[in-house]
Amino acid sequence: MSQIIYKIVPEPLWREAERDGSFAGAPIDIADGFIHFSTAGQARETAAKHFAGQTGLLLVAVDGAKLGDALKYEVSRGGALFPHLYGPLDLNAVVWVQSLPLGTDGLHQFPTLEAE
Repeated sequence: MSQIIYKIVPEPLWREAERDGSFAGAPIDIADGFIHFSTAGQARETAAKHFAGQTGLLLVAVDGAKLGDALKYEVSRGGALFPHLYGPLDLNAVVWVQSLPLGTDGLHQFPTLEAE
């Protein structure tokens, strides 16, 4: 299993995290008590389900191996294991950040993700 996990984040929220030096999560993450991530195979479905039609998004790739015991894979949507981070995201674990634009078909246009 790839150690790279992905987070879809509205750009203003991510820029705030860059200024602060860590990411505490989006409002849904804070409400749930952990930061929601997706694997490469789950990211497109996450975008379609939770971010349909939204612009101004970023895709953040994170090295899960750098998150230690705070990262847990837990059963979620359809019985699949999703990565959840219990605690703030240290930006030193971020591999890259790219824009996640909408295509002419209305779907988000993803870069090639590790493990695809």
